[in-house]
Amino acid sequence: MKRLLFYSLVLIVFGFGVWFTLEQGRKLSPPPDLGPKITKPIEGVEPSASLLANLRENFQDPLTRLFVQLIVIVMVARLCGMMAVRIRQPAVLGEMIAGILLGPSLLGSVWPDLYQFVFPISSLGALRLFSQIGVCLFMFVVGMELDVSQLKQQAQTAVLVSQVSILFPYLLGAMASLFLFSTLAGPHTTFAAFALFIGISMSITAFPVLARILEERGLTKTPLGSTALVCAASDDVTAWSILAVVVAVAKAKSVASALLSIGLVVLFVFGMLFLIRPRLPHWISQAAHGAGTPGKGVMASVVIFLFASALATDVMGIHALFGSFLAGVVMPPRGEFREFLRLRLENFSSVFLLPLFFAFTGLRTQIGLLNDAGSWFICGGLILIATLGKLGGAMVTARMTGVNWIDSFALGALMNTRGLVELIALNIGYDLGILSPRIFTMLVIMALVTTSMTGPLLTVGDYLRARKSLVANPA
Repeated sequence: MKRLLFYSLVLIVFGFGVWFTLEQGRKLSPPPDLGPKITKPIEGVEPSASLLANLRENFQDPLTRLFVQLIVIVMVARLCGMMAVRIRQPAVLGEMIAGILLGPSLLGSVWPDLYQFVFPISSLGALRLFSQIGVCLFMFVVGMELDVSQLKQQAQTAVLVSQVSILFPYLLGAMASLFLFSTLAGPHTTFAAFALFIGISMSITAFPVLARILEERGLTKTPLGSTALVCAASDDVTAWSILAVVVAVAKAKSVASALLSIGLVVLFVFGMLFLIRPRLPHWISQAAHGAGTPGKGVMASVVIFLFASALATDVMGIHALFGSFLAGVVMPPRGEFREFLRLRLENFSSVFLLPLFFAFTGLRTQIGLLNDAGSWFICGGLILIATLGKLGGAMVTARMTGVNWIDSFALGALMNTRGLVELIALNIGYDLGILSPRIFTMLVIMALVTTSMTGPLLTVGDYLRARKSLVANPA
């Protein structure tokens, strides 16, 4: 009862104090008007119209616009990812398609007013920066998943299949650039940069997507799965090394500057692998080797190291992604520590930041540019070259090393998976002006098609394997 009376007294004092203050304030003179004249509201305008105008003006704020974009992108990406999983495709494929759906290819064509409202050109700078940070985190995780010790002990089959599955499609892509350069290259690029880049775009295998497919199908511990993982890991190292050289050539103003960039990167890689990697566990913290969970200090040290490595390669004239990838490769080999980092960084980047990258790629992809039969013929030709080079090269090479035809076919299908890693490379080429919007769109479609082929082709392999077993062991 006493508390109630005390609270009532507080309310009375508060109310009287506010009323007395307001009454005294009425007697004060207003301050002089030193600012610009405020226009009076137009007579006859309804309050609701004014309210709508205020809301519309609030949506022009960059932060408000970014929040709208984040909500739309993450929501659509999750929905498309879940739908892809339902049809036995990797979730990343659905998220890649979500980016195209939100771009000019669909949303911009069906509902242009909404597209311009959510994704005006002036707002894309922040979206691009967030997406690049997400890709750097993703490449760091890819580097951590790469087992260098496994590469040292890989079988001859994996080495040969991996290298041929890069060299053969690379050659086909470089030869195809003879017919594509005049009409589809970027306006200020050279033939050398264009040919080298088309070759690398045909050669990439998405190691993370391939690993997820093997895990979903229970093939990770099988001979096929183990060989595919080692092949993809070796493929990743080789492809990113070649791409680093291509980027250096494309960005350099002269041969001397290109050689300088390549030389600096070689020294950087040597220092990271042979000087920093053995000492990194001690530099990060003893907590990285303790039984407990690494603390915030360790996490901060890792993030600083990641971004410092990205900064180093960016300053050298290569892309920041190479530094991020290499930072992941040299992380301490202790499994628990890597798993701790992977769970935290991968969950954050895959749920929040990578969908921004897919959306930004989708905003660049304009399927409407392929508006004639000739364009679609070229697009189909690129898909055929990529599949023939990657799947065919890996399959024939595996068969020559003694693997049976069915497993060789399955291995080729896995190596033909491109996914997100291909989109990362394509965006690098687009940013450097090597790719025109038309061929960029064609190659994005190629990445989607070849990634979506992996699941069905593996199912065909399972069917052939079951049928062969049935014929060999009839009931």
